[in-house]
Amino acid sequence: MTDAVAALPVPASLRDRLRAVAPEIAWRDGPRPGGRRGPASRIAHLFQEEATVVRRGRGEGSELRVDAGPLGALLLLLEADRRGAAPRLATLPAGRDPALPGGAFVARWAPGPMPAGATPLAAAQLVDLARYALA
Repeated sequence: MTDAVAALPVPASLRDRLRAVAPEIAWRDGPRPGGRRGPASRIAHLFQEEATVVRRGRGEGSELRVDAGPLGALLLLLEADRRGAAPRLATLPAGRDPALPGGAFVARWAPGPMPAGATPLAAAQLVDLARYALA
């Protein structure tokens, strides 16, 4: 991992904790909303929490959507650390994405429109929420 999360307001001590917990995340395949043509999803499990992760697109233009919650926030910070750049962040309200019916956090690392109905999300809010996943 790189120190790219330093581009986000992540204190070094929290960044170290995020990196330390990453190997403890258990992954399994999730359902494909919309059948075989829908995006693949993965389910992350850490401690007593689960979060669905959906990747749309490929490469630099890909978009990552996760369940809106502490584990989802942690997963986005880990992805930002892995990719080496700070993403553009937004939230999607419940019901906007069938793969994430309870609402979602969205991260994009490349130019392009955010999903319809998305509201910008401050990185500091994501960092604050990720702390709960580590508690």
